[in-house]
Amino acid sequence: MYRSIPALIALLTLLTMAGCAQIGVEPAPTSPAAAACPAPAACPVCPVCPVVEPPKPPEKPLQSAEWNELPDWNQDDPGAAFTAFVAGCRSLERQAHWKPACASARELTDKSAAALRAWFEAHTQPWALVNPDGSRNGLITGYYEPILKGSRQKARGYNHPVFGPPEDMVVVELAELYPELKHLRLRGRLEGRKLVPYYSRAEWAPQESKRSPEALLWIDDPIDLFFMQIQGSGQVQLADGSRVRLNYADQNGHPYRSIGRWLIDKGELKAEQASMQGIKAWAKANPARLAELLNANPSLVFFRELPVTGSGPQGAMGLPLTPERSVAVDPRHVPLGAPIWLATTRPNSTQTLNRLMVGQDTGGAIRGVVRADFYWGSGTAAGNQAGKMRQQGRMWVLLPRGFVPGTP
Repeated sequence: MYRSIPALIALLTLLTMAGCAQIGVEPAPTSPAAAACPAPAACPVCPVCPVVEPPKPPEKPLQSAEWNELPDWNQDDPGAAFTAFVAGCRSLERQAHWKPACASARELTDKSAAALRAWFEAHTQPWALVNPDGSRNGLITGYYEPILKGSRQKARGYNHPVFGPPEDMVVVELAELYPELKHLRLRGRLEGRKLVPYYSRAEWAPQESKRSPEALLWIDDPIDLFFMQIQGSGQVQLADGSRVRLNYADQNGHPYRSIGRWLIDKGELKAEQASMQGIKAWAKANPARLAELLNANPSLVFFRELPVTGSGPQGAMGLPLTPERSVAVDPRHVPLGAPIWLATTRPNSTQTLNRLMVGQDTGGAIRGVVRADFYWGSGTAAGNQAGKMRQQGRMWVLLPRGFVPGTP
């Protein structure tokens, strides 16, 4: 019996190997659900996140330049601009760095064009005005002093009052509280002990009847009165032929909004039609919508009466403006009274208009580094030029030689 045990072990071994071979060949049964299940998709590759570059710091608004960068500098006669500059020296020389140049300018006897250009080259240096994004072109518009028809009293045909600054308007000079907020002020009115915004143009309209005894003058045409507010000054011809000048005195504190832009956005005018002349034509054709049009600009200007003297109305420096040599600028970037080289083109034209100007005025719509409003003068001809002017241009401000902007 013991001799048959090895044979039995061998037989069991063969049977086991045969069974293993059959298990390896036969596939495992597959359920119908498992057969329908698709193979798992490969995991998606995560996208590479883009590198976010930090925003570039704004460009310095004043950057050093050379005289040969000023287009047509040697072709201009800067006589009228030089006279306006000297007149403004009484304000400029409150700053020490302007005193030597102003003293020298007053003593200059040779006023020929070449001598004046040589004087500027010897005593000032050009600084290019540059926008925060690095561009050097900006918007150059025009303004003028209109001549309106008016009366001292309300009368037939003269129904639109002109007001001086109202007694109930409170003006807060922010620079007195926060020196860094120079050139900024708040205007409002008191409701109890609370200061609230002053009346907008639309809110002011109901006030006019009860304030009529306070009116300075009465004007015949409401759209002409509106544009005088935009210009900031105007002459009013009275029935006896005499004239008075109305000059900007204050403003209601609301932001300026362009009624030309309002007409474009409403689909009433195309962009090329939205000049002063085009707006006046639309107003004449749509008298029932005149109040709606004017109230699109909530800003309201108040005036003071002055005699008609000098070369033009007083600008922000309190000096008469010089036709075609004075510009309104943003005083946050350009010092009032400084000479400015302007390179632009004439209204609706490619003809160059390159000349020395003086920054003598400001305006509610004049905001930005490369931004100016060109003063054309008084009357209809000046108005025709100003109303069409919406050009691109470059600007250089002339600062005392040796002075670096941003230093005390």
